[in-house]
Formats: sequence, C-alpha cells, structure tokens
Amino acid sequence: MRIVVHGQQAFGKAVLERLLERGEDVVAVCCAPTKEGKPEDPLAELAREKGLPLHQPASWKTPEALELMQSFDADVCLMAYVLLFVPEAVRDAPRFGTFQYHPSLLPEHRGPSSINWPIAMGKTRTGLTIFWPDDGLDEGPILLQKTCEIGPDETLGDVYFNKLFPLGVDAMLESLDLVKAGVILKHDQRLEDGSYESWFKKDLARIDWSRPVAEVYNTIRAANPAPGAWTTRGGEEVSIFDSARAEGDGTPGTVVSVSDDGVLVQGNGGRILIKRVRPKGAGKQPAAEWAAAAGVREGTTLGG
Repeated sequence: MRIVVHGQQAFGKAVLERLLERGEDVVAVCCAPTKEGKPEDPLAELAREKGLPLHQPASWKTPEALELMQSFDADVCLMAYVLLFVPEAVRDAPRFGTFQYHPSLLPEHRGPSSINWPIAMGKTRTGLTIFWPDDGLDEGPILLQKTCEIGPDETLGDVYFNKLFPLGVDAMLESLDLVKAGVILKHDQRLEDGSYESWFKKDLARIDWSRPVAEVYNTIRAANPAPGAWTTRGGEEVSIFDSARAEGDGTPGTVVSVSDDGVLVQGNGGRILIKRVRPKGAGKQPAAEWAAAAGVREGTTLGG
C-alpha cells in the first residue's frame, strides 16, 4: 500500500519511524515549511535522512497542492499532527482517503488545546481519536478511539508524553492495518457536536487564589509545561510548574511557609506547594531559590 505521511514535530517523526520499521511503502512525506531562523522539523530531518521525497507547501488550498497530492498515486494519507488546513479534494486524492490523529475523545474537546482542557476541568479520563476529517473543525466520522486515565497529579506533559503520544503512534499504525484489511467504513457517528475549545492561552492560565483549590491545582497541571500557570508577587509575574496539593486553612494567596520543598501557598479550601517556578525574564528554578531571591516569606501575598 502506497502511503503519504503528512505531519510534523516528534509525533510525525515517530509515526514515520514505525512505518519504516515495518517496511511500509512511504511514497512521500509532507510537513509545514521551515521558518527562517528556526530549526528544521524532526519529521523533515528524518525524511531527508532516509532519502524520502519531502514536500513542504506553504498552503494546501492551491491547484498546485492538489496536483502534488494526486502525483503521489497514494492509497492512503496519514495525518499525524497537522496544523495547516487541508481541503477535501486534497484529502480525498488518495484511493482510500485520509485519516487523522486528534488527542481527545471526539467530539469532546475539539480544537488546538484538547489535552489542556480536560485536565483544567478536573476530568479523570481522556483519550485520542483517529478519524476521517471533513472541512469542519475536528469533525468527521470516527475510525477508532483509545482512552486513558488522567491521574490526580498528572500534568499536561505527563498525559501527552507518557500516554497520548505513544498510544497515538500505536493507534495510527492500527488504523492503517484496519484500512489494509478493508475496515474503512466511515461510521454514522458525526463529530459536529460536543465541545470546541480554543487555545489554552496565557490569560486562561492566570491563577485566581480565591477560586477553589482544586480548580487552581487543575489549572497548574493543565498549563505544565505550556503555557505555564502564573501569578504575581509585587506586580512581577512568576510562572508556576511542578506543584502538589496540601491540607490547611487560611487567607487565599498568602504564603504559609518557605522550605527546601518549595513555597506553600494558601488556597480556597486547601493549599498548593509550589515546587518549581520561572520568574519573568529568567529560567525555571526551584521555588525555594526564587523565594530567597525575591524576598518571599511567610505572610507574603501572591496575586495581589
């Protein structure tokens, strides 16, 4: 079966590596153009290393892009983490069409921050979907889905790198096997319904210490490592990464103690132990180190 791999970054590279390990016939690799001054995409690097035809059009909405996809004479296209919009005519150019990976249980959490949102909402379960995309936003019939748990202390990085990344690579290969076996029916279930959330941006990651401590903790987990939850101390921003929950009562936003373990801050209905931070203009560092340099001590107010 003639395969086109369309993707980018480490996930696209991992899918391509697995295909090549299996001896699959990859006839072309496509990814976004390399931006000036930026390193080359890992998927593009691997394609060059293996001598595979590499194509990086700036847009797939042109007649030339359609002709390019048609020229591959492909049976199927695997879209592994694609941010550029690919129109229907291009997706349908391969004989069996194009299927795509999305890191949520569609139709829930459609959109670009689909891993952040379930953590921020305090959900205990998420997953991934392999689907046949249409022209909507993460819409189209489902090919298969996989689920995973969200642990009570797991961050965005934990859920993606330890679960949705490896599970997703396996699912892309399993989906290809289903297509090869003729299981290519596009299910009746559609994905227009459910939730669509936009980017989990910096403004959403600002900590309001007056909110329930569970919500604050979920925000920190959902924003770790990006975009980084943040608060202020004396008008200066500081991003918060590794943390833990603790028991205790008091005035929200007040520093309860500073130790080698970190900075313990009172929340609404509990406390947050801040373990690692990044002050504005500096690198990530232990919270105790930041506290010593910034004069943060018991009784200091954060977020005011």
